[in-house]
Amino acid sequence: MKIIVCKDSKEGGLKAAEILRDVINEKNDAVLGLATGSTPIDMYKSLIKMYENKELTFKDVKSVNLDEYVGLSGEHDQSYRYFMNDNLFNHVDINKGNTYVPNGLADDYDAEVKEYEERIDRLGGQDVQILGVGVNGHIGFNEPAEKLELYTHVEDLTQSTIDANSRNFASVDDVPKQAISMGLRSIFKAKKIVLMAFGENKADAIASLEYSKVSTLVPVSLLKLHDDVTVIVDEAAASKLSK
Repeated sequence: MKIIVCKDSKEGGLKAAEILRDVINEKNDAVLGLATGSTPIDMYKSLIKMYENKELTFKDVKSVNLDEYVGLSGEHDQSYRYFMNDNLFNHVDINKGNTYVPNGLADDYDAEVKEYEERIDRLGGQDVQILGVGVNGHIGFNEPAEKLELYTHVEDLTQSTIDANSRNFASVDDVPKQAISMGLRSIFKAKKIVLMAFGENKADAIASLEYSKVSTLVPVSLLKLHDDVTVIVDEAAASKLSK
């Protein structure tokens, strides 16, 4: 596991974008595992600049997103499909038909999660998977528990996650209570994982990579079992790591 400490999220986002750029330039039909939320926004801004500067093309790239809220359409401005269109896809030359986000309004969620997992397999797994981490150590929407789901599934969100996400909704009551999420084995299909965390509120989660045993009660700690993980943090998120 490699840890890169940056001065802020802008520098961290650029570092992550450089990793994605290099993957795409090495394999023009790369499969990107993408994430949403505030953490990767600077990375997406850097990727758009790289595209505008002709440093890369997304023409043959495919993408699979980590998760999506249950009950939100792709047109809802808090859905993760909307986020991806707004923060990346609308600004580059990617074929949106090659971008996959779970369907938050599926008629049959059992069929949806099965098909999503099979799609990841058909694509050959992610060449690189971007991850954020929750203050409670969740990755994707894999919340701390005695037992974690291995594959794409519907997850009940913890109150701490609902509270954290409520800043994006009119009230906490409007936050969806469930999400479709890749499972741990879905994430581990990636050849390379890039975990990003910025801000003091992520310091405990990042410190768990150094101090915690591997435990489903700290989902991010399971990344210690993967062969190729790069952790990109700012100084605040790194503040509880040993120097």
